[in-house]
Amino acid sequence: MDKRRIIAVLLIIAVALPVIFIVIEEDKVDVNKKPIVEITYPYNDSTISKIVIISGIASDPDGDDNLLEVEVMIDGRWNLADGNTKWSYEWKTYEIEEGSYIIRARSWDGTDYSEVEEITIRIYNPEVVESDAHKWAIFIAAANFPIENESKLGNGALNLAEKMASYLIEDLGYSTNNIIILFDDGWIREDNGYGKPIQTLQQRKHKYDITYAGATRETVTLSMNYLVEESNKFDDSEVFIWIASHGYGVQDKKLFGGKILDRSAVFLWDDTMTDKELGNLLSNLRSKKTCIIIDACYSGGFADKTIFSFPEFFLLKSKIPSSGRVVLTGTSKFRVGWASTTEGPLFTLLWFNGLTTGEADGFRPFIADIGRPTKLKIFKDGKVSVEEAFYYARYVLRTDKNLDDYSKMEPQINDQYPRKGPLGSLRGMILGE
Repeated sequence: MDKRRIIAVLLIIAVALPVIFIVIEEDKVDVNKKPIVEITYPYNDSTISKIVIISGIASDPDGDDNLLEVEVMIDGRWNLADGNTKWSYEWKTYEIEEGSYIIRARSWDGTDYSEVEEITIRIYNPEVVESDAHKWAIFIAAANFPIENESKLGNGALNLAEKMASYLIEDLGYSTNNIIILFDDGWIREDNGYGKPIQTLQQRKHKYDITYAGATRETVTLSMNYLVEESNKFDDSEVFIWIASHGYGVQDKKLFGGKILDRSAVFLWDDTMTDKELGNLLSNLRSKKTCIIIDACYSGGFADKTIFSFPEFFLLKSKIPSSGRVVLTGTSKFRVGWASTTEGPLFTLLWFNGLTTGEADGFRPFIADIGRPTKLKIFKDGKVSVEEAFYYARYVLRTDKNLDDYSKMEPQINDQYPRKGPLGSLRGMILGE
């Protein structure tokens, strides 16, 4: 090989080598990096019961925009979690055998799965309640379901639910083991519910060890079934049910809200629930002391009432009212309600204030259940019944000048405690006794 050929070969190598290195480096840059996943709750080796919101974080070293999904495995198959960089998965353990279980999680970026993260937990669902009181309560609120507009109701309903739960525990002897709060999708959000998810309800610091989860149709149905099954085991059971949410209606139709031939319904996080559907869930409830409050727009149908205490059309009966039950609604079937984004719905706020302060003692129904106070000592016994608090709330709505804008809410009542019939409901329901 002559010198010219050698020089030519060397020149080709000198030109080609940098190009080869550039291609190699570009290939290295394009190599996909596996995503990362972490389980932040529950904690490894912890004990759980009833409903647990498994939650965690995930990231993609190549950029979070490429992180597509997170999956959770408990029972031998992968289940899709909600969310991605912040994710959660509700696991209901009511009917699962006690013992140790492994929870696994993995994330996927469209190309590769992450390494599998796993923790070990123990399920313990005690049958014995913390006290001898056979009392159950469930609070359900879907305030910020995923519509980004002004209709969101903030965290007021959650705040009020926790306030009422504390009262049931501290003053009325309810067991923390028998109280359930279902709110939104199980997440607390920034900006009083209007912003991005921060942490799950179960991750927050709690005053009491009660059960928290999301207000989805599946969880509401399962929790109601659990409440019915457990309370039915005792002849002296007491049940308190509170639902606060948006009600289903048409605000542009001022006169009847489009509800004349339609059922009352409330929004859950992922669906709606009609009065009949709730009636079906409670059809097997045998408790002879049950208070049910539905605080939502157009909710009168849950009490089988329309407006001014007029009964619902017989073909639209919900079958929620029954002997031994008091059913209250925050509005009539044809009217809208109001709620504070920090304190909760107005009717329940008034009802709860009358109940806990004693101001409602002695209040009577009067014409069309509008409510009125009484000066007769015979009607004042130092205790406030569920019904007295209702008539107090209606009276305040009608007479307080600061509430003039909400005076037409027309809360409704169907009182069949202690039994059905015109004379059966003369004795009021005192919670906790």
